Amino acid sequence: MNQPQTIGLEFDAADIRRDFPILGEEVNGHPLVYLDNAATTQKPEAVIDAIADYYRYDNANVHRGVHTLSDRATQKFEAARETVARFLGLADSREVIWTRGTTEAINLVAYSWARQQLREGDRVLVPWLEHHSDIVPWQLAARATGAEVVPVPVTDLGEIDLDAFDDLLDDRVRLVAVNHVSNALGTINPVAEVARRARAVGALVLVDGAQAVGHFPVDVTALGCDFYAFSGHKLFGPTGIGVLWGRASLLETMPPFLGGGEMIERVSFSGTTFNTLPFKFEAGTPDIAGAIGLAAAIDYLGGVDRAAAAAHEERLLAETIARTADIPGLTRIGAPARSAGIFSFVLEGCHPSDLGMLLDEQGIAVRTGHHCAQPLMERLAVPGTVRASYSMYNTLEDVEALVAGIRKAQTLFS
Repeated sequence: MNQPQTIGLEFDAADIRRDFPILGEEVNGHPLVYLDNAATTQKPEAVIDAIADYYRYDNANVHRGVHTLSDRATQKFEAARETVARFLGLADSREVIWTRGTTEAINLVAYSWARQQLREGDRVLVPWLEHHSDIVPWQLAARATGAEVVPVPVTDLGEIDLDAFDDLLDDRVRLVAVNHVSNALGTINPVAEVARRARAVGALVLVDGAQAVGHFPVDVTALGCDFYAFSGHKLFGPTGIGVLWGRASLLETMPPFLGGGEMIERVSFSGTTFNTLPFKFEAGTPDIAGAIGLAAAIDYLGGVDRAAAAAHEERLLAETIARTADIPGLTRIGAPARSAGIFSFVLEGCHPSDLGMLLDEQGIAVRTGHHCAQPLMERLAVPGTVRASYSMYNTLEDVEALVAGIRKAQTLFS
């Protein structure tokens, strides 16, 4: 297996690609051009091997076993938690809670914090940019408590309107829920500034980091937020595993999200007491292989110059914008000043789904539709978009294939 190398300023995406076996495939007789990274990233051989090796050599349930396999599995599982803690810039791995993904992590906070703390008249501020997973849980919590979910305006460029945000901030605001990077437009939001302003009125801040962690390093302490959630599968890891980070002082006060094994200290019919952090929130058998695979993905990224990788993705996006500028009828949707590798667009006379299928016939994988961001589509007055999303293993040849594919598809609708 090709080992990841620290990449210099001239980022070698071709070298990275060799670590991802699926990228060597052909689709419909064409080399695969994978531009659906905002939906899920591909997995390097190191991650695939880590998962397979767990099942080959260490498969056992964790924590309570006294036999050798259980001990080995537990050590790897908890070492993975430590890996995530370092990845987020944390000193205390007890603040790392395993979940099934970003969606479950947000729901955990909505259930265990919001439903306990919100009262009638309280507000949760949510920008129009958010994924449904960062809207619906707060609506459910508000319905149960009498609180209100208030949308934060965004500009025509697809950026949070910070002046409008300031106008909404007062002592009624208990929580601000914001994504770090928009999954629909790629907008990199100023979450540290959002958190600073929210703290000034005593509000907590939850950050949906699903789209951010695969593009640049994250230090939750520097961000100043209170909760941070992300999914393994958008960080070159497996599906079904995710992380909620929360401040220990908050997590300690929150009741368990699910009941069952592992999250208890003692159970009796006269009363039950709960386990300590992080286990209080981890009922049942966890996704052991998923945690190990996620740690392997983080270790893999440790061998990559992430600043150079981010600059490489920025160049790919800039090339895409430049090379599509003269395509008649093509309109980029959203033009944020800071974007993480997403090109979202519509093509006049061609439904996004039809264009997506025509591109697929040429081996080009993109995402079409509303991207679980229907309020944002409503705000921008489009029913949906075609979304091409880049990662560190994409190349200039991928950009060229996308542009050629759009032009070819356009001829069929002219």
